[in-house]
Amino acid sequence: MGLIVPDTGLLIWMIISFSITFYILAKFAWKPIINSIKNRELKIQESLDALDNAKMEIEKVKEENKILLHQAKEEREKMILEAKEFKEKTLRQAELESKEKANKIIEEARLQIENEKQKAIEELKSNVAELSIMISEKVLKRELEDKEKQNKYIESLINNIKNN
Repeated sequence: MGLIVPDTGLLIWMIISFSITFYILAKFAWKPIINSIKNRELKIQESLDALDNAKMEIEKVKEENKILLHQAKEEREKMILEAKEFKEKTLRQAELESKEKANKIIEEARLQIENEKQKAIEELKSNVAELSIMISEKVLKRELEDKEKQNKYIESLINNIKNN
C-alpha cells in the first residue's frame, strides 16, 4: 500500500521540492516563457493578418485581371471587326478598279478594231479604185483600137471576175 498512499515525510519533501522548483521557474523562467509565447502569438497573428491582406490583394488582382481580360476581348472583337471592314472595303475597291481596267481594255480594243476596220475599208477602196482605173485604162486603149476586140476583152474580164 506504500506505493498507492505516500508517507507523510515523502509528501512533505515532494511539496518542498515542488515549491522550490515552482519558485525558480516563476522567478527565472516564467517571464521568458510567457514573453516567447506572446511573441509567438504576435508573430502568428501578424502572419494571419498578412495572409488576409495577401488574400485581399489576390482578390483585387483577380478582379483587375477579369476587367483586363474583358477589355482585351472587347478590343480583340473591335480589331477583328475593323479588319473585316477593311478587307471588304479593299475587295470592293479592287473589284471596281479591275472592272474599270477591263472596261478600258475593252474600249481600247474596240477602238483598235474600228481603226483596223477603217484602214481595211480604205485599203479596199484604194484597191478597187486602182483596179477600176486599170480596167478603164485598158478598155480605153482597146476601144481606141478596135470595137469588137474591146467588147470581147470586156466580156473576158467580166468572166474572170465572176470566176474569181
